[in-house]
Amino acid sequence: MTVLAIDQGTSGTKAIVVDPAEGVVGIAEVAVHPRYLDGGGVEQDPRELLDSVLEAGRAAVAQAGRQIDAVSLANQGETVLAWDPVTGRALTQAIVWQDRRAESICADLTEHAAEFACRTGLVLDPYFSAPKMAWLRRNVERDGVVTTSDTWLLHQLTGEFVTDATTASRSLVVGLGENTWSADLLALFELDGERLPDIAANDAVIGTTSAFGPEVPVGGIVVDQQAALLAESCFEAGMAKCTFGTGAFLLANTGGTPVLSTSGLTTSVAWRVAGDDTFCVDGQVYTAASAVRWLASLGIIAGAHELDAVAATDSGGVLCVPALAGLAAPWWESAATASFSGMTLSTDRGHVVLALLQGIAAQIGELVAAVGEGTATPLTRLRADGGLTQSTVLMQAVADVVQVPVDVYPSAHATALGAAALADLSLHPDKGLRGVVPSWKPSSTYEPAWDAGRAEDFRSSWRALAATTYPREGT
Repeated sequence: MTVLAIDQGTSGTKAIVVDPAEGVVGIAEVAVHPRYLDGGGVEQDPRELLDSVLEAGRAAVAQAGRQIDAVSLANQGETVLAWDPVTGRALTQAIVWQDRRAESICADLTEHAAEFACRTGLVLDPYFSAPKMAWLRRNVERDGVVTTSDTWLLHQLTGEFVTDATTASRSLVVGLGENTWSADLLALFELDGERLPDIAANDAVIGTTSAFGPEVPVGGIVVDQQAALLAESCFEAGMAKCTFGTGAFLLANTGGTPVLSTSGLTTSVAWRVAGDDTFCVDGQVYTAASAVRWLASLGIIAGAHELDAVAATDSGGVLCVPALAGLAAPWWESAATASFSGMTLSTDRGHVVLALLQGIAAQIGELVAAVGEGTATPLTRLRADGGLTQSTVLMQAVADVVQVPVDVYPSAHATALGAAALADLSLHPDKGLRGVVPSWKPSSTYEPAWDAGRAEDFRSSWRALAATTYPREGT
């Protein structure tokens, strides 16, 4: 079955056409341009998002030169907007997952934080969708419906009003393993009475579309990070992957039982297939490729392609906490700011570049440690995908700091391939989950070069610096 899989992300939309015999036979990418505003705002133009989906999808199909049998969409997860369900017209900008303007809404609900954690598996934080939905309702637009971006895009493609189980599990208003929106949790955000989409399983056909040629089914819709977890064959509890994109996102499969983290991670649905849920714990690094783009904006490097050529072989004592948009899991310190230490007159750009990459790796190290503390299955290997896996310096830094081997996924299209597998499953449920995910071998494996003592010394120094980047109680 030939599938068009679309990965609508923060900085671009990628579309691939996957042929069952030949693999990826068509690919197109279209950039999108988030706007970073004062006060923690991050927005996208919904029309640009839709145009990018249509343009990338049509270009990939044209390149493939063949009929497609199904379409799937992977989405950003927590990005929201208000829109008119009659006309389909967007009424607001899309409020991106990185947006922090709902901080005060979360602060007002602090007394309910433990309830949210217990019932939804999530931290009460503006990163998730419900706080941003509430912020839009109170500050921007009362009309229409307010949903995650996938629902709007799918409505444009199919006319349906739907989201999926993984996206809904990232909202703060759906109980873990449940299939309906929670009325009392919605009421806490003053979202009671809102019209919200149906929640579909990840192996469901949700409608049809003729946006890319003759009318075909749309199925296998999913959050981008969960799609990558599936593509990388993380089928068993304890298997984990980290995607290095705009941010870095580590997900670890915990099996059929949700594991509530005590270490600052969040828990959500990995996929809902054949009527059963598989769960994952996850942690986020807000700035990965976006931190590299920041380096480029300062003229320190021309772009990510220069990272390995410019990075020094040793940091020269320079440490970096690249908290350019705050610190996510396991700290959840939105007020954190980036910091460099150990710089002298002999520090050059190579030291700065290496320190920043090691700072990204250090955050991954904290996430892996939190997985080990919060689950019964510590990680023994880490799978990696995303654009920044092209940096051998970064991947080696991750292996050194985390102290486990890092296996790099051989394709740049993990998210889209995971969505394509779910679309295949939606039309051929008899194949089973493992039957739709192709086997793969790492394009490269990075073994730790540091011994455990050096890794712990580095992490201890880095944690001490990280603790200075956000205000503590009483200061």
